[in-house]
Amino acid sequence: MLRTLRFESLCSTVQLNGWQALLEDTGRQPGQDQRGKADVRSLRLYRAVITGDSRALRTLLKRNYIEVDVFYNVNREELQWQTNTATSFGPSGLWSLEYKRELTSPLCIAAAQGFTECLQYLLEHGAHPNLSAGGKAALHEACANGNTDCVELLLDHGANPNQLTEDGLTPLHLCTTPQSLRCAKAVVRHGAKVHLPSEEEEETPLHVAARHGLPHHAQLYLRYGAHINHTSSSGETPLGLACSEAQDKLEEDQDEPHLQLCHLLLAYGANVNLSDSERRTPLHKAARNVQVKLVQLLLDHGADINAIDYNGCSPLSCVLQTSNIRQEWQPHIVVQTLLNHGSIKVWPQALLKVLTACASSPKTVEILFNSYNLVPVTSKWAEAIPEDLFQLHRPFYESLFALEYKPRCLQHLCRSALRKHFGKHCHSLIPRLPIPRSLQDYLLLQPEGFII
Repeated sequence: MLRTLRFESLCSTVQLNGWQALLEDTGRQPGQDQRGKADVRSLRLYRAVITGDSRALRTLLKRNYIEVDVFYNVNREELQWQTNTATSFGPSGLWSLEYKRELTSPLCIAAAQGFTECLQYLLEHGAHPNLSAGGKAALHEACANGNTDCVELLLDHGANPNQLTEDGLTPLHLCTTPQSLRCAKAVVRHGAKVHLPSEEEEETPLHVAARHGLPHHAQLYLRYGAHINHTSSSGETPLGLACSEAQDKLEEDQDEPHLQLCHLLLAYGANVNLSDSERRTPLHKAARNVQVKLVQLLLDHGADINAIDYNGCSPLSCVLQTSNIRQEWQPHIVVQTLLNHGSIKVWPQALLKVLTACASSPKTVEILFNSYNLVPVTSKWAEAIPEDLFQLHRPFYESLFALEYKPRCLQHLCRSALRKHFGKHCHSLIPRLPIPRSLQDYLLLQPEGFII
């Protein structure tokens, strides 16, 4: 895929000594290109723009006639240049298909680097704002780098707010950071279509905001009529994407951007149960990522707690599969939350497999085990626990294995009877019972560190 020249890659691929050698070469007249390299004026133009030297650029443009719509094709060995020729689609140039080469233009460089004065001089001297170099126009570069002043300047000079890149993305699709919010606002004010999908993935700017956790961008797009339940080519909705990308471990007082965004999407009427092409709902994704607050939010908005994806997994299965690798996220709380909201439990005969997968998370094992009225514990259970994990959590596993071929205590049987009676309303009815808080916690499967 063609890439547009960036200042960092230039510094690592173009030798400044080569620039000086070309500039000092007076053995040929400007405009001659006997060695296939840039003439002096084009190289001076490039150097002025890439360094943001607006004074040098202004002087150069005043004293010389220079075609500002040029393409620079840069590789690791040399800087090559070819003047654009007029076509029915505007100026065009030489495109390189080699990965090590990058195609760009003065306007794209100035927009990408935020050199507003250079950009203004180029536009005043006839640079075409919609010229595409390396698959992107200057407006794409300005949005991608969060350069608001450049965005507004380009739009004022006629840049197309809905122009597509070579990959089928609009400028709004490239607003992927919190710093690009003002860019997005400017583009929208100039007529950008907030519901325009990308060509391949068919994702709207709202999908992009959801993926990158940008609630303020999402609010902007929704105010301008973004389709909140638009599905991409893979069946992803913005809400589903936000749940997929929510990866952070939250503290008690922390409100992660993806969580804020999900609050916003649900407030605007997002369908909480729309599934993707794999039939995974937002709750599947939030549970797999062990996002406690997000799981609770989705359940509060009516998420189907027992939805099954194409792999036969429920949200409970999803969190159990990742409990070992995301222990710091406290997967046992998600398991407890799902069970208290009426999640169908794991088939008892599969508990040995679950025990093996969740051995390093004894709280998860305890909550799941206590959700059953009676589960026969056999010698195979002890064999399923690695010795190092057994020693690390010895008190818990000793209490578990002590139940081999033994019935549970009467207190547990009473808990099971009450939970069966309350069903999916355990989370709301048990806290209302006129009993001590410790007993409420017991009924809600709060882990104690041992099993009796």
